[in-house]
Parts: sequence; C-alpha cells; structure tokens
Amino acid sequence: MTGKKRYRKMLPAAVCIVGIIALVLLWENRLPEKSRKEPADHSGDAMAKEEQWETAETTPLGKYPETVEYSLGKISGANNSNLPVGDTYEDNAYTRYLRNVLNIQNENGFALEAGGSYEEALEAAISDRDIPDVMVVNGRDNLARLVESGMIADLTEVYEQCTTDTIKEMYSSYGDFLLDSATFEGRLYAFPNVEIDDGALMLWLRDDWIEKLDLEKPETMEEAMDVIKAFVENDVAGNGETVGLACSTGLIAGSNETYGVDTIFTKYGSAPENWILNDSGEVVYGSLTQETKEALGYLNELYESGVIDSRFLLRKTENIDELVTEGKCGAIFGRWWAPNNPLNASYDEDKTADWKPYFLTAEEENQIKTFASFDDWMYVVVRKGYEHPEIVGKYVSAIFDYSRYEDDQYAREVNEYFSINVDPTARPMNINVDYRDALYRSGENIRKALTNEISITQLSGLERSYYDTCRSFVEGNLTTANGWAAYTSRVTAVDTLVKGGIKEEELLFMGDVDAEIPQELQDLEQQTFLQIIVGEKPLDYFDTFVVEWYENGGQKLTDSVRKAYAETLK
Repeated sequence: MTGKKRYRKMLPAAVCIVGIIALVLLWENRLPEKSRKEPADHSGDAMAKEEQWETAETTPLGKYPETVEYSLGKISGANNSNLPVGDTYEDNAYTRYLRNVLNIQNENGFALEAGGSYEEALEAAISDRDIPDVMVVNGRDNLARLVESGMIADLTEVYEQCTTDTIKEMYSSYGDFLLDSATFEGRLYAFPNVEIDDGALMLWLRDDWIEKLDLEKPETMEEAMDVIKAFVENDVAGNGETVGLACSTGLIAGSNETYGVDTIFTKYGSAPENWILNDSGEVVYGSLTQETKEALGYLNELYESGVIDSRFLLRKTENIDELVTEGKCGAIFGRWWAPNNPLNASYDEDKTADWKPYFLTAEEENQIKTFASFDDWMYVVVRKGYEHPEIVGKYVSAIFDYSRYEDDQYAREVNEYFSINVDPTARPMNINVDYRDALYRSGENIRKALTNEISITQLSGLERSYYDTCRSFVEGNLTTANGWAAYTSRVTAVDTLVKGGIKEEELLFMGDVDAEIPQELQDLEQQTFLQIIVGEKPLDYFDTFVVEWYENGGQKLTDSVRKAYAETLK
C-alpha cells in the first residue's frame, strides 16, 4: 500500500449527532422506569456556591468561590519597587497572599511612577470617563471631581460590612477628619491613606566622635550646637574636611524629606510652610510669624559660627549623602527612620560610625498645632458599576489586619518584604492603614520581646520580622547595615522618643479650600530665608518679606483659608 492513501467516506457531523441522539432516546424509552438513571441533583452545590458568593461580598475575609479580577491604576516605584527578581506588580508576595485568602487578582490598567506620568494617566482616564475598576487617586480635588462626575462607587456599606473592627479602630485613631476627607454629603467614596505619627525630628550625632573628643553628651539645643562646633574646630574627620550640621536649601524636611532644620524652628514655636492657629485662634501662615523671625536669627548665628555647613547653599541632597557616607559630616536632623536612609550607607562604609539620636525635649515642648493638608493625600476609589466594589474593604482588612497575625507561607512572605526593604508601592493599592501611634506600639513590642518581657508569639508578623533581624544584630550574627538600621531605628530611636516624652501632634482640618502656596510666594520665602541665614540680608528684612507676601496674593489666600476654617467650626 506504499504510496497510496486510503480514504473513508465520512458522514456530516450533524447527521451523526442527530442519529446518536435518536438512538439514545429510543433506547431510554424502551427501558423500564426503574432502570432509568435520574439526572444528578446539583441544587445543593449551587446553593452552597451562592452562599459563598454572598459571604464573600458581605464580609471582610470571606473567600470568593471563583477568582475575581480587577483592572488597577496604581503608582509604581523606582527600581520595580525593589521587588525580588522574578516578582512583578501582578505576581508578588501581596498578590499571592490575596489570591490565597480572598481569591482576587489585579490586572494593571496603568502602573506609573508618581509625578508627571501618573498624573497624566490619571487626568486622561478621568477626562475620557474610562477609569480602571480600582484606582489610586492623588489629592482630594481629583477625588471630588470623580464624585461630582458620578464615576465612582459609594463605599459606605463596603466600609461597614467589609472592614474588620481593627481596621475601623485604626481609622478612628485619627479622629473624624480622615474619613471625613473622603465623605461627600454623608457618603464615603474612598478609602484614604493614613500618615502614622513619625514623632519629632531628632538630632543624629556621631557618638564615636563625641567620645573621641571627650565631650559631654548634649541635653539642650545650645549644648548640641556646641558639640557640632567642636567637631568642626577639631577637624574630627581629618584633612580639613569636617563639615558642620547638614542642611538642605529647602530648610524644612516635613515628614518625608531629609536634612531639614525643622527642630530649630520648633525651638522658637515656629512652624514654617504650615497653616497654624495663633494664640488668638486665628489662622495664619506659619512662615510669617515673629517666632519664625527669631528662629532665622538663630540660624544666622549658627551659620556665622561655623556650626551649619558653610557650603550648604551649594550642595544638593546627593552631595550631602556623600559627606555622610564618607565620614565628613557627623550631625544631621532626621526622624526615627534616618538609620534606613541615609545613615545605613555611613555604617556600611565604616562600622565604627556610631550614630545616636538625641531628642531635645525642651525644644519640642514648643511644638504647635498645624493644619493637615490633603493636597497630596492618596485615596483608593472604585469605578461605579464594577461588580465587586467590596474588594477594597476586603483588601485593606487582609493586608493591614489579617496578614499581620497569620502564620502561614503566604503571610510570612508578605511580612518578609519589610525586612528586605521592598517599597510599599509593590502593594496593589498604594495606601497604608494603621494606628496613628503604630510606630510606638510596634517599637515597644519589639523591645519587650528582645528583653523577654513578652513572648514572641505575641508579636505580629511584621514585628516578628523586625524582631528576628534585631535579635540577630544584637547577638552578633548579623553585621550588615540593614541589621544595624533595623535595630537603631525600631529600637534605639523609638525608645529615645518614648523616654523623651513623645507628644502626639493634634491635627486640624481647614475644610474644602485650596490652601497651596503659589510657586511665586514659595520662591520669595525660600530666597528670603536663605539670604537672612547667610547674612546677605539683615534680620529685619523679614518684616519687608511679610509685607510683600501679603501684597502678592498672600492676603487673598489667607482670607479664603480663614473663611473655610470658620465654616468647619459651624
């Protein structure tokens, strides 16, 4: 048969199927009634599945019987958010945990770094009325636009039904203003990000330099500045390269920046770049007060005496980083997390660099109330019409409550991300939810576990991760900069704040008003402050600056802010 093909004539498929069905029906009709197989009753399974769906849709941690997918607009981070090799924004510790616990999976509509690219994508999505199922929104103005346009879902019932009691306690720890910022006409339209209390700025000094020069450890601002002056005069770094207190040209670090001198302003009861209440209960811009003028006078004295780095006007942040890393600078102001950045690079370069935090309590007692700004606040919203708006409440409950106390493969993987410095932007939704005093709660628990005051079984997964790292560092089994940074930030720094008598700042809410300072006035302020500090302008020039500020739009802005605050009091 080689070289030949055998063909078999095929009947059309439809003819075959019809014939088979006919034969089956004929045969079944010939069978006795009792021999016929009754169709399987799956109604019980269907009811069980329906109950699963209902439970999932109305509870914080009920698992969906089938995978629920959602498109997502999110802010990404630099360097792929420091995710381990192989992990992506759609497949990482967070998404694997969420699949395991809730059976939800994100598909990114757009994942772009914060700034121009993300803002452009957000603006385009809103303008085209084509937003992802779930989206991170920057600023209350954008949130208000989405509410007014009817594009996002009402999440009031989602919050009530699908968040745990712990999550509700976390939001409540900020008072009413946080959820109020996402509420319109009595209805909640977004889950807001929280900003935990990071405590006051502390002065970080090279303690090994203090000991080398046989100096007394400082307890007041004046004593601390004398220590820094001694660093410079004795050229403790050598080769004439020792610089004084690191200082950025921005002057004010706020909650996120580095190398500010905010604490020196606080010493005088000043709060530049913030709207505050004066002694008369009137809203004023903190950069314009007489207390700010006094602080600028003191900064000028520090500059003239060599305490402040004499070349600070010429340095960018990366230049100061190099000075710290190379051991040429031994004094910076920073928050509790300064050991993670920038001091870890200093320790990595020189293990004898013994940076210690000093909380100058007397100066911090002059801290005054400032208004919270929602200009850069983040919110998570859900597209109106999306079938499962409840996934936002479930996500928050699983990631910020349940995972912290679970002890399985997926939860451990989530908590390990903290110890390997994966950026929070790796999470599907770029918000954080925690208690306002979360820093002090976790710091105390870690310290007590290290001193055997409590069992490690009482620690959350996150705390256990830090505890393991800190214990390894203390016992000498971990000598890396990350180990030093974990212990110095989470134990040494937090303990310093607690012993110094931490004072939780009371936040104020000024209502719906654009209180952002125009760039022209920001530039005027920065230029004036720097000129006074380095002596290019006399201190009394500050009074001229205040007049110019009000005349160039500042008075109109102040009036609108005062009016908005008055409305909130009603």
